Amino acid sequence: MRFSEILLTATTVTGVIWAVDALFLRHHRIMTILPDSGRKVREPWWVEYARSFFPILLIVFILRSFLAEPFRIPSGSMKPTLLEGDFIVVNKYDYGLRVPVLGYKILNISEPKRGDVIVFKHVKQSGESIDMIKRVIGLPNDRIRYKDKMLTINGKPIKQEFETEKTDSNAQGSIFPVRELKEYLETVQHKIFVHPDLMHNERFYRYDDVVVPPNCYFVMGDNRDNSEDSRVWGFVKDEDIQGRAFAIWMSWDTESQGGIDKIRWNRLGTRIH
Repeated sequence: MRFSEILLTATTVTGVIWAVDALFLRHHRIMTILPDSGRKVREPWWVEYARSFFPILLIVFILRSFLAEPFRIPSGSMKPTLLEGDFIVVNKYDYGLRVPVLGYKILNISEPKRGDVIVFKHVKQSGESIDMIKRVIGLPNDRIRYKDKMLTINGKPIKQEFETEKTDSNAQGSIFPVRELKEYLETVQHKIFVHPDLMHNERFYRYDDVVVPPNCYFVMGDNRDNSEDSRVWGFVKDEDIQGRAFAIWMSWDTESQGGIDKIRWNRLGTRIH
């Protein structure tokens, strides 16, 4: 069960307990005590807990559902923009208000733009639903082509500029050289990693020349040769989008030896482009 579903369940249960007690049970407890007995009406422990926690749970639920929600970056698929251990804040209302948990849009405000970094629900082949974060590359009806590490949108090659040489590692711990490039997605400038030695990585992609269907988006990781994204499993439906990532509020270096040295101070408060 996802955390949002757990939070909704806890909020509903505590709210129902509090309401039922206030409407029916509390009056019955008072009536069973003689007015001149001097005894104090004592709430059952489960009612006391529900009354205490319901307002807090409700506020958290509203904030997470309609305003902003924190997420943790679990992998390096968005390097160099986002690192493992980054904690980000996601704007929940930019793309419209949705029914919590179900995801149905009840008020449209704007649509995802090319270059936006979004968080969305992805259903794996096992049926498990997980949160993923990628960059929007293709909008509805766009033709997307990715070949020889070059991205083409609607027949126009996307400009890339060489920045520097670096190293990266994969989930198995292998270290390899990468090139850091600056990519221009219309008005959005951002950096990407490409692995110069993996020239035939395209053979793993099922979707390397496609037209994006209506109400869907084509997304990719900024770590182009170390990201499972729309090139592998297809498109992101609009109903699965949870919001736009806009800032890093905490960054935790998982490879550091502990203590305060684990915090990447230079990344705190960084805006996500």
